[in-house]
Amino acid sequence: MHGSHSHSGHSHAGHSHGGHSHAPADFGRAFLIGTTLNLAFVLVEGLAGILTGSMALLADAGHNLSDVLGLLIAWGGAELAKRPASRRFTYGLSSSTILAALANAVLLLFAVGAIALEAVQRFQDPPPVAGLTVMIVAGVGILINGATAFMFMRGRAGDINIRGAYLHMVADAAVSAGVVLGGGLILLTSASWIDPAISLVIVAVILWSTWGLLRDSVTMALHAVPAGIDPEKVEALLAALPGVARVHDLHIWPMSTTESALTAHLLIPGGHPGDAFLDGAQQRLEQDFGIGHATLQIEVGDGDPCRLHKGHSHGRDGHDHASHDHDGHGHG
Repeated sequence: MHGSHSHSGHSHAGHSHGGHSHAPADFGRAFLIGTTLNLAFVLVEGLAGILTGSMALLADAGHNLSDVLGLLIAWGGAELAKRPASRRFTYGLSSSTILAALANAVLLLFAVGAIALEAVQRFQDPPPVAGLTVMIVAGVGILINGATAFMFMRGRAGDINIRGAYLHMVADAAVSAGVVLGGGLILLTSASWIDPAISLVIVAVILWSTWGLLRDSVTMALHAVPAGIDPEKVEALLAALPGVARVHDLHIWPMSTTESALTAHLLIPGGHPGDAFLDGAQQRLEQDFGIGHATLQIEVGDGDPCRLHKGHSHGRDGHDHASHDHDGHGHG
């Protein structure tokens, strides 16, 4: 914990870090194995798609190629997040994981557009397809994608960068299963239109799995309060701490796909409560909300209001107390 110091009549509490680590788990080996397996499969599947004339195989190979690039992007983000903070990048490069997740989502949107366009064109003149070959190649894809997804399974809940890699692999396994089904139907019916139809189903699956990743990565990039953290509950916790009369200038944002930060001003008329108070507040924030990097500014007067947004601050009496900018607008 950085010591407190006086500045412009206020006492500022510095960063207080709890005992838990929020560093992302190391998935370097999973990225290496997954990337190698999928890249090899892309080459095999793409060649098989060209030789058999299967648009479904080519579509799946194109999607798998985007997944290889996606794995590389996610891997790069995870590695950059390990770099220590510097004088210029005072939070380190942990936000790289957010950019990686966003880049993955955008990359997938371009991939599905290309697949959909080719599939629609194939409907006009569908070429004959070797159904058995399609089934065998896609069956191998189920094994490879399923194994890769399994390696990222344990990290999917707490890191959208890892979740992006996991969802891509799960979707690929499901898509490959659909391609196997399509190959079987082609063998039974000799209907070549089934192949581009399966391609459009692949597009729908990819879009469905990508939407959540796109939404979450965009909100994180815009510094929205991380999912799973209720800012009103955080404010209520701080307002209920001993000696706190009011909370204002509360900001909560993601530092990375696994770490959250908070800043807040606490009005304590009785004066600075000491380091034990700050340590306890940080522990509560980390235990209750997973916020591992908090900066609390202690004030004995009203202080200068936040100019960023309107809102209200909470006092110990449970009522809302509006604070105002110089132009008369309230803020949080």
